[in-house]
Amino acid sequence: MRPIIEFCANNMHFGTDEIMDQLEENPDYDVIEYGCLSNCGQCYMTPFALVNGELVITDKVEDLYNAILAKIAEADAWSELDLD
Repeated sequence: MRPIIEFCANNMHFGTDEIMDQLEENPDYDVIEYGCLSNCGQCYMTPFALVNGELVITDKVEDLYNAILAKIAEADAWSELDLD
């Protein structure tokens, strides 16, 4: 299953737009930007994204890219277990 990575436009003040641009370069990912993801309190406090509907939060935007990749790897591992 292709990972779906969602970003909130209101969270871009942290620099998450740069992370989104990096992830869009990978043709195996579906990257979507929304005007709002209904995480209003989170949106103004820390960088975040949704990966397959699950919240990925970091204290610094520099850590968000690797946290997203880790969440994707975790989902891939679970899907491999389901196939066995």
